[in-house]
Amino acid sequence: DMDMVKEKFSKLLLGEDMSGSGKGVSSALALSNAITNLAASVFGEQRRLQPMAPEPKARWTKEIDWLLSVTDFIVEFVPSRQVAEDGSTMEVMITQQRRDLLMNIPALRKLDGMLLDYLDSFGDKQEFWYVKKNDNESEKGDAAEQSDKWWLPTVKVPPEGLSDSTRRWLQHQKELVNQVLKATMAINANVLMEMDVPEAYMETLPKNGKSTLGDSMYKLITDDYFNPEELIATVDLSNEYNIVDLKNRIEASVVIWQKKMQRDGKWGHGVSHEKRGRFEGRAENVLLLLKHRFPGISQSALDISKIQYNRDVGSAILESYSRTLESLAYTVMSRIEDVLHADSLTQDPKQGDSLRMPILTSDDTDTVVQDAKDEMGRLGRMEPVNSTLFDYVGPRDGTIETMILESQDPQGKKLSKVSKIGTKRYSYLDKLENLGGARSPISRH
Repeated sequence: DMDMVKEKFSKLLLGEDMSGSGKGVSSALALSNAITNLAASVFGEQRRLQPMAPEPKARWTKEIDWLLSVTDFIVEFVPSRQVAEDGSTMEVMITQQRRDLLMNIPALRKLDGMLLDYLDSFGDKQEFWYVKKNDNESEKGDAAEQSDKWWLPTVKVPPEGLSDSTRRWLQHQKELVNQVLKATMAINANVLMEMDVPEAYMETLPKNGKSTLGDSMYKLITDDYFNPEELIATVDLSNEYNIVDLKNRIEASVVIWQKKMQRDGKWGHGVSHEKRGRFEGRAENVLLLLKHRFPGISQSALDISKIQYNRDVGSAILESYSRTLESLAYTVMSRIEDVLHADSLTQDPKQGDSLRMPILTSDDTDTVVQDAKDEMGRLGRMEPVNSTLFDYVGPRDGTIETMILESQDPQGKKLSKVSKIGTKRYSYLDKLENLGGARSPISRH
């Protein structure tokens, strides 16, 4: 292990350039790439609902600890009182892990362990199984139904469908994974929000936001009455390219407006500071809706640029770690949806649409806000996050309470509290509070 640590960190110190020519990337980007590559090699494409093999799981646990150990040395000075030998007290400055890392790294570690526990829960004998696409003609028929996921094995369930207890247990597991997905999305969004916009990205932007958005979209955002769903409805979001393109255009317009305000102190043709903030808030609300409606979508050009040019090692580690956990949570959600979809086809064969991920409608805007707020609140309390299939067999007394289980002994269950997600200036929830309205984000002014 010591030799592996030396080799790994020597590559990181050289910026992934072992030639010694000095052409390597920054330390922040090297660490970000290391975490991303580690997750890709360990998790790969999670094609089945099954526990991780012992070797990849042990490798992930060990090597992610190595990479996260860097954050132990990213510190800041904080005041502390010390008692001298004569009993007098004095205030001195001591070093402490930087606040955002101190609050978010333990939360991400807990979410990491929860995801692995959820996968382990599928280790017992299940009522569903997987077959290769071309095993026989019947499987070919199922493969045709899942043509959008041709690389995945086909999910099979009994002809009569899943039992009621298994179906309820899967639904509950889906809700638990969804909690992890929302939490990792919130942390990742906060970290990216705190990163500065690179100059290289600004140089690629046009002179005004109107040319980026287009006349029709610009008119919708600057109109007296604004409905984010109306703007989203004007774009064909049936494929990933169009979704990412819409995100790029809106983010570019927001950056242009912010840059103009910083440079000129005014925005456009005498537009007031209040209106400028309201338009900017509207655009960011649309971005928030897109992120929740399409959680597995690719990153935007602005996010990629921030990651590439970021020089803050702590932020790079937080961003990459939360992004890999978000990706894993989304994948597990998708695999659970595949099983539930196969079960629904046994009850109603006419259902051809994939239920891999729920798609929000215009009536779900308030639900998105409340669900995200509730999830952020759960992270600061002790709430459920695990159950077994046995819990759903037979009658149950009371309700299923949610709690984060750290360990279990013969005396009972030990609860652990997850640290609240920390931010520097304004939080992801500040934007949630203003979603769907026409008012300016209060926390930003």
